[in-house]
Amino acid sequence: MKSILVITTIQILCLSLALAADPTVDTAGQYIARGEQRFRDNDIAGSLSDFDRAAELDPRIAPHLWQRGISHYYAGRYDDGRRQFEAHKAVNPHDVENATWHFLCVAKKNGLDTARKAIIEIDTTRDTRVHMAEIYELYAGRGTADAVLKAAETAGTEQSRLYAHLYLGLHYEVAGDAEKSKRHMRLSAAAKLVNVYMYEVARIHLLQRGWQDDQPTPK
Repeated sequence: MKSILVITTIQILCLSLALAADPTVDTAGQYIARGEQRFRDNDIAGSLSDFDRAAELDPRIAPHLWQRGISHYYAGRYDDGRRQFEAHKAVNPHDVENATWHFLCVAKKNGLDTARKAIIEIDTTRDTRVHMAEIYELYAGRGTADAVLKAAETAGTEQSRLYAHLYLGLHYEVAGDAEKSKRHMRLSAAAKLVNVYMYEVARIHLLQRGWQDDQPTPK
């Protein structure tokens, strides 16, 4: 997920060290850093509490908090997630991932047909990352899983595999195909990446669904 709001790994590490030394948290940036760490620790409610507090301390931050929308999804607060991703569009209008998470929240609450009708319209040429256009077309009901996988295989990187399998796994989940969802999420979480928030999403998805003991299997 891309965002205008950027907190670097070094900044997060420094904030984490500061929090360890002093339990007092009093800035929006500190709450965001701790919220992200709590998400990594599979503490969804705790992450939401911190993201909410950050938004309270600095309302200008609220539209940028796509991380909060993801936590809303795993907390089952789909209307709140939908609103967060709608707000994020105002500050990051051409992010395919934002449109997909909005879709997922709507689909969970109202079904696939409604989610496709309500999909956030974006210009996919503005999100030039590998296979993002193919992912968007799949979610919009015009594309295929094979097209997403082909684009990822052409790129041939750990990141391309992570994102392809993550968004296929999420799509299959809201489509009601648990076996395919599990297979793709396991492959996504098997990516050899560090300090990538969406890798953490894949890993936490497995924990949330009770699939953490499974091992990745071939496509």
